[in-house]
Amino acid sequence: MENKFILKNGSGSLSCKGCGKQDNKLNTYDWLADVPGNAEMEDMVEVQFKNTRKGYYKNSNHLKLEKGDIVAVEASPGHDIGTVTLTGRLVPLQMRKANIKPDAEIRRVYRKAKAVDMEKYHEAKSREHDTMIRSRQIALQLGLQMKIGDVEYQGDGNKAIFYYIADERVDFRQLIKVLAEAFRVRIEMKQIGARQEAGRIGGIGPCGRELCCATWMTNFVSVSTSAARYQDISLNPQKLAGQCAKLKCCLNYEVDAYVECQKRLPSKEITLETADATYYYFKADILEGTITYSTDKNFLANEVTIPAKRAFEIINKNKQGEKPAKLSDEGSTDSTKSKDLLEQESVTRFDKSKNKKKKKKGGENRNNNNPEAQARNNAEPKSNANGNATSTAPQASAQSSKKAKNKGERTEHKGNETQKQANAKLPVPVSKQPASKKLPMVAKASTPNPPSGKAENNGNRHNNRNRNNRRPKGNEEGDASSATNIKAN
Repeated sequence: MENKFILKNGSGSLSCKGCGKQDNKLNTYDWLADVPGNAEMEDMVEVQFKNTRKGYYKNSNHLKLEKGDIVAVEASPGHDIGTVTLTGRLVPLQMRKANIKPDAEIRRVYRKAKAVDMEKYHEAKSREHDTMIRSRQIALQLGLQMKIGDVEYQGDGNKAIFYYIADERVDFRQLIKVLAEAFRVRIEMKQIGARQEAGRIGGIGPCGRELCCATWMTNFVSVSTSAARYQDISLNPQKLAGQCAKLKCCLNYEVDAYVECQKRLPSKEITLETADATYYYFKADILEGTITYSTDKNFLANEVTIPAKRAFEIINKNKQGEKPAKLSDEGSTDSTKSKDLLEQESVTRFDKSKNKKKKKKGGENRNNNNPEAQARNNAEPKSNANGNATSTAPQASAQSSKKAKNKGERTEHKGNETQKQANAKLPVPVSKQPASKKLPMVAKASTPNPPSGKAENNGNRHNNRNRNNRRPKGNEEGDASSATNIKAN
């Protein structure tokens, strides 16, 4: 069943065959897949293997092949298993792009892969990792300056391709003999570069997207540091290098635009003469077309930013022997520049406001706890909206007295309750003093001792509370004995 996107107006349908499975790296979009009979017009098909290795084969048996089919193709020796990635009239165009000559030998497609073929294929793929680890150990024992990055077994398991990276020429004839004896397969060595290695492994670049070499790049153009100089990028090797330890390929993307814009700017060596000073080139915004000049060659001093048009006018005047009064154009008004939101806002702007609130809160609490400071702040005159000084001392004193009165009433009520509870809990013990030392009952009755603390409740509230909490034991016994004598009388 064909997958189709039916248009809403009902005028037709749009085929999605061209997309296919996008799980392979460097997959080609078939933009001719909607053409009726496109797959039957050409016998050539494109088959992709592991590590973006592609081959072009002839469908001599006229099999009905579509994108995504797994097929068995001719190999030397035996056969190989791959996936069809392109069919139809787009295949000859891709062959021309890959520089395959018309008289080159073209191998053929045997059949669609069967269950037996897939069993051999999976068995061969399961040995790849162990073979790579063992081959690295052998290369290290032979002392070869090379790195074996990956191993790919052929579909029938009769051949193995070893991908390696080396900075210099390597004589691996002895290595091939040892590998053939160890694994009992036919050995093929294929050298790849650091960029191809990064594309084979894949990854995420500093831009946040998948690496270009792992998605769409098929040929790698050399990148030089001059591309960074044209774009005024700092020559920092850590920022200019990619994951392959080479210069980033994206440095070449915008070089042509920067070179074209630099042609509209004056040379860096030209100095501008004015009536007050001599200005030297400092920096330029290439895309905006503005130049910043300084009165000193080595550092920025008395900077003036002017457009390229104004710079050319001053250069022409200097050639005629004229010196303008100022570098900037007096008649022109500065255009308002768009503000960068990320530049004008600070990341820690919220932290500052929090600190201010904390400081303000702490100051208020200290003033509330310290009545002297509060009275002093209230006594200071404050200016109103008209600028006249107004004193808030009477109002503040009235409020403070009202608060103190309410607070005193609450404390007094609380102290009385505490005293009643303490008196209720006191036992009435029998006097332990000897009879000879007891005072006469008349004297006790005539001068009774009032319970301590009752007369003082109307006075100092805090002292009353502290005295009740820290009452000595002897006084309690004395009060109890006096109460007993009064009852006896």
